[in-house]
Amino acid sequence: MGRRVRSLNMQRGFTLIELLVAIALMALMAAMSWRGLDGMTRAQTQMRQHADEVLTLQAGLAQWGADLDALAQQPNTPNLDWDGRALRLLRASSASPQEGLRVVAWTRRQVAGGGQWLRWQSPPLRTRGELQVAWQKAALWAQNPSDEDRKREVSIVPLTEWQIFYFRSNAWSNPLSSEGVSADAKAEPTTAPVVPDGVRLVLTLPPGQALSGVLTRDWMSPTLGGAK
Repeated sequence: MGRRVRSLNMQRGFTLIELLVAIALMALMAAMSWRGLDGMTRAQTQMRQHADEVLTLQAGLAQWGADLDALAQQPNTPNLDWDGRALRLLRASSASPQEGLRVVAWTRRQVAGGGQWLRWQSPPLRTRGELQVAWQKAALWAQNPSDEDRKREVSIVPLTEWQIFYFRSNAWSNPLSSEGVSADAKAEPTTAPVVPDGVRLVLTLPPGQALSGVLTRDWMSPTLGGAK
């Protein structure tokens, strides 16, 4: 009789309380595992986003340097101009010289409620008339772009503000000032402005990005040693 009772006790299995405790423990372990996986997924997503932001900024700075390296000279035609809002430049085509010249402009403008660093590029230009039209359109694009002009712009990175300086007469100065401008250039306003020995770009990146704060990049004329 005693053996039969012990056998029945062994066969009866778990009680309801034991099952509830086991289920609760399993649910707790599942929740902890889910939180861990969710945290890992968020961390990986954030790392990818930060990496993309850094790569985009690097690509933008590389394009900035490439545009300046490709400055083209044309008689009685400006090839670099800063008006306080946009930097316009005339550059050779990166594909082949037969494609003609291009006008490129860089600016900061409010887009979707935030400041953005933007680049605009004209189609290939083959006549002086096309060049003049593109040069004027680049200035208008920085202030009040048309729908057609927006199609030719590329958004680089969010930007709080930016500044441009020219290196002239062994000193950095405001491009709009007359400091460092040669006497010949002052005396002959009809000639194209003299290209500075260097261009300093100062970007203020907003918080919350992979990189934030003030970033400075100097470009020096290839005759003086190139960009850095």
